[in-house]
Formats: sequence, structure tokens, C-alpha cells
Amino acid sequence: MSLNTRRNFLQTAAALSGAATWLPAFAQGRIRANGQSALIVVDVQNCFVPGGTLPVNNGQEVVPVINRIAPAFENVVVTQDWHTPGHASFASSYPGKKPFETTRLSYGQQVLWPDHCVQGSEDAAVHKDLKVPQAQVILRKGFHKHVDSYSAFEEADRKTATGLAGYLRQRGIRTVFVTGLATDFCVAWTALDAKRLGFETYVIEDACRGIDINGSVAAAWKEMRAKGVKRIQSTDLILS
Repeated sequence: MSLNTRRNFLQTAAALSGAATWLPAFAQGRIRANGQSALIVVDVQNCFVPGGTLPVNNGQEVVPVINRIAPAFENVVVTQDWHTPGHASFASSYPGKKPFETTRLSYGQQVLWPDHCVQGSEDAAVHKDLKVPQAQVILRKGFHKHVDSYSAFEEADRKTATGLAGYLRQRGIRTVFVTGLATDFCVAWTALDAKRLGFETYVIEDACRGIDINGSVAAAWKEMRAKGVKRIQSTDLILS
């Protein structure tokens, strides 16, 4: 899938959200995680909760949901947005540009963000109440200064792999359950890449929250559904 295809949902989101009539969840039985399943916890960091530099509305609400379901998973991966100062995705790097405007970079259109998740800052730290002690991997992304990185699998240039797919395959993982922040960006890109790379992919809706730029949450769900990503609730999981 091309970068432009994904970017298009930001431009058409308002129309898509108004026209969406599909059912909000997949009809299916309850699901039990096993040794071939992995929970991916995306960017549950101080910068994305109220009080952070790029807060997602009610972002802190994902923490107790993730804490409740995490013990059902043997395999857990946590991601961290981990930007350099002056990162190419920061509006402050472009005189006259404001957050949530766009610019053109070598790999396509880039949404510009407030400075956030700067390496080593408290803003970039994982939320203090997140409890996933069995997490084997903390994957940092967005640390290349000139390339943004939403997906846990591949950077925004669509060339630079993070190595996560290989790690999961080596561990025998076939199914991933994606949670975290934000639904319409890093969660959606991670889920879409996971599905494209051959993993059975679920997004746990009540364990995510979105930024929602001009209907981008509805557009992201529409695209994920079209690509075969399954939308579930935490109550769809068998936890004991």
C-alpha cells in the first residue's frame, strides 16, 4: 500500500465519516490469546495523554484496559515514539508552519506536529501506570531525524523496516492484537502493516483513542476494515 493511499484518508475523512454506514464491529465468537499471539501496545506515553505535548483526548483511559487484558498474553511488544530535537515532523522545524498543517518531504506529504516525544524527555516516557512487566521488546520509532514513523513495522518512507515482523515470525507469532495511541495514526498504520505482512490482525477499540483530524478516526476504521483488520472490544477476549 502506498504512502499516498494512507495520506488520502486525511483529505477525504469528513466525507467518509458522513457516509460510513458499516457495522462497528465484526460478528464473531470470543477470542483466546495463545503462544502464537502478541499484544502490541502502541505509544502509551506521557506526550499522548492529557498534560503531554500532543495529548489525545482521554488517552489515559487506555491504560486500565490494557493492564486488564495484558496478563492474557505471553508475548507483548511496547512501542515508543522517540524523536530527535528538530525532527522533520515538527512544525517548529519550518518557519511559518503551524501544527496540523502539512509539508512535502522526500517520501510524500507529512502532517506537522507540535514538538513531542523528544528522546530522553519525561514527555517521551511510557505512562507510569502502564503495567506490562512481561513485555519482551520496547521498540523505539521515529528516531531518524528526517523520516517520521507511525507504524511499528515500517517507517513512513515505506522502505525502512523496524525489524518487528522478523522478530514476531521468529517467535512463531501469527496473530497480533493492537492497542494504544492514536487510533487514526500509529495504531492504524501498525495494524495495516501487520495485516499486509501476513499477520491475523485485531484492533481492540476500547484500548485505543484517536486524535481525529477532520474525521480521520472514522476514515482509519474504514480503511482498516477494507483491508481485513478486525475490530473488537476487550470484552471479546477470554482473559482466564
